[in-house]
Amino acid sequence: MQELLVSIAQGLVEKPEDVRVEVDGPQEDGTVVYHLHVAEEDMGRVIGKQGRIAKAIRVVMRAAATRQNGKVAVEID
Repeated sequence: MQELLVSIAQGLVEKPEDVRVEVDGPQEDGTVVYHLHVAEEDMGRVIGKQGRIAKAIRVVMRAAATRQNGKVAVEID
């Protein structure tokens, strides 16, 4: 899952070497939280107009987690 998020983000940004993901262990409800970190100047590319790209990233991650019977949340830091 972490590799999926990294590959999606690296395809969107101009500085792919600055992309990193931190993972918080499962919370009480079983949700795993992924924190996506990108360079400051690439934040707009990852978030998109009105947050559309960020929403799409979250949808893809949720769909991938559903296939593995899990729950995920993606936070863009």
